[in-house]
Amino acid sequence: MGFSDDLRAAYAEQPFLLAPMAGVTDAAYRIMCRRCGAAMAYSEMVSVAGLAYASNKTWRLVLPEDEEPQICVQLFGSKPEQFAGAVDAVQERVGDKLSLIDINMACPARKVITKGEGSALMETPELAADIVRAAVGRAQVPVTVKMRIAFRTGERTAPELARMLEDAGAAAVAVHGRTAKQLYTGAADWSIIDEVADAVEIPVVGSGDVFSAEDAVRMLKTTKAEAVFVARGTYGNPWVFDDARALVADGTAVPVRSAHERLEALREHLGLVHRYLPFMARARTFATWYLKGMPHAAAWRGRVVKCTDYRDFMDLVDEIEADVAACEEILAAGGTLPPLANA
Repeated sequence: MGFSDDLRAAYAEQPFLLAPMAGVTDAAYRIMCRRCGAAMAYSEMVSVAGLAYASNKTWRLVLPEDEEPQICVQLFGSKPEQFAGAVDAVQERVGDKLSLIDINMACPARKVITKGEGSALMETPELAADIVRAAVGRAQVPVTVKMRIAFRTGERTAPELARMLEDAGAAAVAVHGRTAKQLYTGAADWSIIDEVADAVEIPVVGSGDVFSAEDAVRMLKTTKAEAVFVARGTYGNPWVFDDARALVADGTAVPVRSAHERLEALREHLGLVHRYLPFMARARTFATWYLKGMPHAAAWRGRVVKCTDYRDFMDLVDEIEADVAACEEILAAGGTLPPLANA
């Protein structure tokens, strides 16, 4: 079980993984998280059809930057032959930095499932297995799969599908504790992780409702997951990987980051976007995550979405930092928080 053993060893070294997130895990985001302990990071969801047509926009999602030591590339689609071709192309272009190919059978987005892709593949298990076989037949790296409990609420098809995909050659599976129809509502059901782990011999990665280092460690300790995907828990908190690793290793308490530390991290993240991406628009989303809990956060979020270029963002961070310092001084003297000037 060579590839599975390799993954098991990697998970034992650092079990907390930066999950693939469409519209989020670009090169800048991955590098920011790597600098804070994410040893294994995934691309955004990449269309095998887009790779088949050699779209430069699609390849931008795949190719790692020089600072990145590795990348896991997540593919989605519904045609086995396109997966085979995509695996060939990705291996050729990415080379030694490619850690694994992951196949998305979890995305619940309407524009994806209406094409029979993403979580809709849980409704067509034979096709799902054919896709894995096609990818494994070309891959020189592990092929893994991410799925959900089931496509439809009330069903629990993940264990049986996981068995089929293991037979087709999958080296590991990840399971998110919601059905596709739930989207991201309600609480994730972590018991599905154990059900899948009991059904297969390959490693299982847990996913769902990991919002903090404490959540990540709790999933690792209370389920049979050998690794944990951290998705929304990275929002404004790239330190989650080092924090979780320290917490599970020796019980080191998760530190509370000051507003100054978070603003410095925001500057660093903005610099990465300015360097590696062709546009700054994505910064409007993640910049607001770093501001959570700061004085006048709502007003500053309103200002963030109006920024158009790197200088706008950096100037605004300077304004926010000055306001935080002034507010902290007022509060330390026993005063009350004033409204934001010029808000």
